[in-house]
Amino acid sequence: MENSVRSHRSNPVVTFYRLVEEARLPQRADRSAAGTLPTRAYRYCHAVTTAAGFGWYIFPPMDFSLIWDGEEVFWTYEGADGWLPLSSAQFPYFSAKFNAVAPESTYDCSPPFLTALAEPGAVQIWSGLIARTAPDWSLLIRPPANLPGGAGYALYEGIVEADNWFGPLFTNVRLTRTNQPVRFKADYPLVQAQPLPRALYSEEMLGAMEIVPGLAGLSEREWDDYFTAVVAPNADPNRPHGRYAVAARKRRPASCPFAVKSLSTSSEGFAGRA
Repeated sequence: MENSVRSHRSNPVVTFYRLVEEARLPQRADRSAAGTLPTRAYRYCHAVTTAAGFGWYIFPPMDFSLIWDGEEVFWTYEGADGWLPLSSAQFPYFSAKFNAVAPESTYDCSPPFLTALAEPGAVQIWSGLIARTAPDWSLLIRPPANLPGGAGYALYEGIVEADNWFGPLFTNVRLTRTNQPVRFKADYPLVQAQPLPRALYSEEMLGAMEIVPGLAGLSEREWDDYFTAVVAPNADPNRPHGRYAVAARKRRPASCPFAVKSLSTSSEGFAGRA
């Protein structure tokens, strides 16, 4: 039933479509970074937990391994006949499943699971998903926040304007060691997808920066704010732990000024896109 039932939510900021049935469904990112944060950080560091819980975990669709000999990349998985040279590889048995339900115009056009890129040691990994965001929203695809990454590779980050591009949700990795297997686990997050209003990375927004070049430029108000945030708490031996976290939580909930515009689109207009 899980594969055939589609959940509906009024005006979602993102909809994830699972094409590879074996793939784990996306999950809300965890404020404890899947239980890996130190207890003190989880209890008192609001900045760390907020970053850890912002977005959704995306997983590899299967367990597999890569190895790079400095020139070529090979891959393998449970049931494979040893190490296979990688150029472009389909998820096992997926192309037949895709063709069985795809319209004729997309026949034999299933996305590859793994692709060796032109750059040395670089591989593109498909999550088995497609994502669609609400109008004027994008997805930042990045390493999981505050969650220890896998050994032997580094992730590239990218911003996908998924309101306008309905294609495979993938990430690119750079293998950082040679002649040693690099393992990816289906039950461990590969990337974290975070929603961004497109206006946040516009030239107008990124250009709205001011710099104070030295101490002499701090105003009386800024010195007062520094005293309140840093000096006064550290001078109090009986100050409670997590003062910043308590203050930050009291500021919630804050409405998103971009959401008012983007998500107020008529249900007919947005649903038609999904």
